[in-house]
Amino acid sequence: METILIFVLAAVAVVVAVRWVAERTGLPAAALLPLIGILYSVLPGPNLSLDPEIILTFIIPPLLYSAALDSSLLAIRRNLRIVVSLSVVLVLITALVIGVGFHWFVAGATLAAGIAVGAAIAPPDPVAALGVGRKVGLPPRMLTIIQGEGLLNDATALTILSVAVAAAVGDGFSWGSAVSQFVFAAVGGVLVGVAVAYLVRFLRRLRDDPLTANAISLATPFGAYLLAEEIHVSGVLAVVIAGLILGHHAPASSGASRLQTTAVWRLVEFLLEGFVFLLIGQQLPRVIRGLEQYALSTIVIAVSISVGVVLLLRPLWLLLTQSLPRSLHTRLIRDEADEAEDCEPRRGLAGREVVALSWAGTRGVISLAAIFALPLTTDAGAPFPDRDLLLFCTFIVVLVTLVGQGLTFAPLVRMLGLRANRADQARLRNEARAASVEAALERLDEIALEGDAEEVRAVEVTRAQLSARLARYQGRLDLLRDADSTELPVSERYEAALRVRRSAIDAQREEVIRWRDAGRLPDEGLRVLQRELDHEEGLLPERR
Repeated sequence: METILIFVLAAVAVVVAVRWVAERTGLPAAALLPLIGILYSVLPGPNLSLDPEIILTFIIPPLLYSAALDSSLLAIRRNLRIVVSLSVVLVLITALVIGVGFHWFVAGATLAAGIAVGAAIAPPDPVAALGVGRKVGLPPRMLTIIQGEGLLNDATALTILSVAVAAAVGDGFSWGSAVSQFVFAAVGGVLVGVAVAYLVRFLRRLRDDPLTANAISLATPFGAYLLAEEIHVSGVLAVVIAGLILGHHAPASSGASRLQTTAVWRLVEFLLEGFVFLLIGQQLPRVIRGLEQYALSTIVIAVSISVGVVLLLRPLWLLLTQSLPRSLHTRLIRDEADEAEDCEPRRGLAGREVVALSWAGTRGVISLAAIFALPLTTDAGAPFPDRDLLLFCTFIVVLVTLVGQGLTFAPLVRMLGLRANRADQARLRNEARAASVEAALERLDEIALEGDAEEVRAVEVTRAQLSARLARYQGRLDLLRDADSTELPVSERYEAALRVRRSAIDAQREEVIRWRDAGRLPDEGLRVLQRELDHEEGLLPERR
């Protein structure tokens, strides 16, 4: 146990150190951590083996759920055609093309085994691309597409994988059985996700204190996954659907619950992502050990098919789907927003966006977990066909995309000049802020008409505070509306006001600490006052 504890502490230290390096160099931590894992794997000492059951049961559900909570259900819905095209259709085609390539060109490989490795490496893991995209200011629509694809493609891939494995260990591949199993797993996963989401919403209404809300939130992805797997439908899809619905309805919960839940999930996501990317690199010795039975030419052909299809099929698919006439595109949604002129969903992807999305297909831990989950033998007792070769191909694809594409994605985005209009985004946020204050002022007018003398006096104090805040927002809006650049304009008055207010809060913190150190204020009182100052500082707007 001491050895395990030391190993975990060392892993946390490495994750924290790599994040520090990534923040200062601009390199994605998701690409650096596997390299460190590979370096560690060739050194003497214990290595952790990737257990697919642990990854798929304890790691993937909370990571997907956290990403779903942070996603926009409405934004994904507005871009549903592109998201479904990449997360369902492209994953299916990728798995089939790789399966056929293995069956035709890799000596002794079966179609089912080829589709199995194709399903494992088909779904991109968007962590590296999203991290880089947010840092370099990728437009919101691009981030939505990458995030939406990453949420839904895992369910597609794992369902295809289960069908292919059943065929490989049984009597062979049946298209009818494969399609029916896929539809059942997908529809069932959606229904379970919806049911779990509305059950959690009901439980939140019964009791919405922060600790209870956190406990329910942490249990939700595991409950959705286990319930779906118990009835043999897609657990991954159930987790994603539950997360999207609950994230969409999160504003209805209390502010204290939202603040604490958000902080908890950020920590969970940071530690789990760092751990799994570090774990990826440590699998190199285990993957290489099984290659002795294969000829070099067989290995080269298998790896070439895997890497080649993954890197080439994605841009070809994007070019094909974007070149089709609009009349041939399947219309997946239709709502009031979609009827608006120049609405975002009606616009296809520009050439620069196609190039960026083509290079955003990094693969990650779910690909390795999926391929490591392949059984050792078939139903007849024979070894699973080419299992060690499939493991190696998957590892190489993950390494090439995660490190190669991960490290070059930021320079590519900068070269393409794809940047969000930060001034427009800030203008929209400030307009919403001003509208919310105006609504509050209207509510105060209603209270002043119906309230007693004490309420009227309280209304005047609150009105003065809100009016000052509204004037600040209006001044910021005037500056943003006059800005010609897509970058945020700098206002000396605005910046000075923020610096002065933060300096005043720092002085308050220092004073209450002096009171505690002098014995005039107990630690419990200090923590209460610090929490008040922390919330007050959190209300201060940044340059946005």
